[in-house]
Amino acid sequence: MKILFDTSVLIAAFVETHPKHKEALVFLTRAKEKEFELFVSAHTILEVYSVLTSAPFKPPITPEIAERLIENNIREIAKIIYLTDKDYFNIIKKMSESNLKGGIVYDAIIMECALNNNVDEITTLNSKDFLRLVGNNLIKINTA
Repeated sequence: MKILFDTSVLIAAFVETHPKHKEALVFLTRAKEKEFELFVSAHTILEVYSVLTSAPFKPPITPEIAERLIENNIREIAKIIYLTDKDYFNIIKKMSESNLKGGIVYDAIIMECALNNNVDEITTLNSKDFLRLVGNNLIKINTA
């Protein structure tokens, strides 16, 4: 099974004080134990770094710790998915045709990665936008 994690699940898994930490950590542990093939979009890696280093976590997460978390929990276990320039223009076209605007475009990047790689499931803490994007596709949206 191929499962793509979005940013929200990774942040929750990495931050012990996050309200959904235990639930998200279960998914990350299962990925590390190779119960499924973990996919992460390249965009998500940068978003995770941004959130980890700028959110008001207690204690704060330094850039060095953020890098280590990403290396150990994404780079070492996940298949990183990249989009082409054509993919980005396809996303804009889909967004325009669906009359979607604003920040949902970032979830659309993740959805496009999932579609391009025949992912079975997207695991997220923000299922609302992904459910709007999935349409008739057979990708399951799972809430951690």
